[in-house]
Amino acid sequence: MKHLLEIKNLVTRFYTSEGTVHAVNGISYTLDAGESMAIVGESGSGKSVGVLSLLQLIPSPPGKIEQGEVLFDGNDLTKLSMRELRKIRGNDIGMIFQDPMTSLNPVLSIERQMTEGMRKHLGLSKQAAREKAAELLSLVGIPNAADRLNDFPHQFSGGQRQRIMIAIGLSCDPKLLIADEPTTALDVTIQAQIVALVKDLRDKFGTAIIWITHDLAVVAGLVDKVAVMYAGFIVELAPVRALYKATSHPYTLGLLESLPEVGIGLKTRLVPIDGAPPNMTNAPVSCPFAPRCRFAVDKCHQENPPLIQVEEGHFSACWEWETVKHSAALELKNV
Repeated sequence: MKHLLEIKNLVTRFYTSEGTVHAVNGISYTLDAGESMAIVGESGSGKSVGVLSLLQLIPSPPGKIEQGEVLFDGNDLTKLSMRELRKIRGNDIGMIFQDPMTSLNPVLSIERQMTEGMRKHLGLSKQAAREKAAELLSLVGIPNAADRLNDFPHQFSGGQRQRIMIAIGLSCDPKLLIADEPTTALDVTIQAQIVALVKDLRDKFGTAIIWITHDLAVVAGLVDKVAVMYAGFIVELAPVRALYKATSHPYTLGLLESLPEVGIGLKTRLVPIDGAPPNMTNAPVSCPFAPRCRFAVDKCHQENPPLIQVEEGHFSACWEWETVKHSAALELKNV
């Protein structure tokens, strides 16, 4: 079976005056048509850089894709010219960027920003593109959509701007939609609305989705599987239910334990992950999480574990994954 997207050993580095930043260190995963996936990790884990590398959207210099393949519909995107990539960006692959406040051009009308891609990639007339833009705005919950096409970004709230970004991402009927922390700048109520909206649109259009976030709670009911990143590595990859109920990596366990619990009689104090992330200018030789890990043994400080299959469809990069899994079964009963 051919995958819609197949990432093979992707390595991305940044060459700076302070040293070489090992941002992405050989990640691999697949995504099928209509499948949804979350990439989770704290700031600096490499999740955004890994996805932006797919479309060569990292600044170069200082960034450089050192090795790996990015197969989309069977074509290696790392081998394409900028002209060929522009035919895919916004067309076959849509993108929702992180900050709705700055992602839209403040001096261009919403109509201009929504219809430009449709006219270029789909060959629509100005009127046909305007009608489709109004339809998409209405679909994502913007009231009086046709009348608001001539408005500018500052005339919309933060939540509305993010809805507009989703509409733009879907405007050319992409096979894959990438959402880079699209709810970060929004309050909790609007976050929930955006997640529900994307879930409904995924079910309606059958678009494959990659959702990047630092919050495991956001993606629980949205995606089919989750990749957890730490220090530029995928440290756990699993179906979403297996990740919550049978996690086999201590970093994922730490993320789950730090989720707030709601309910009478449940603990209210959050459990933090001790320590700090590693310096990414140091080339990784041992397990990057070992200095913060309560399960670490001598081998963890000497050798970086590979990502191995621990159950069907469930992969973990941990020498002590069985111990972690047993501990998680006891500690995550209420999560």
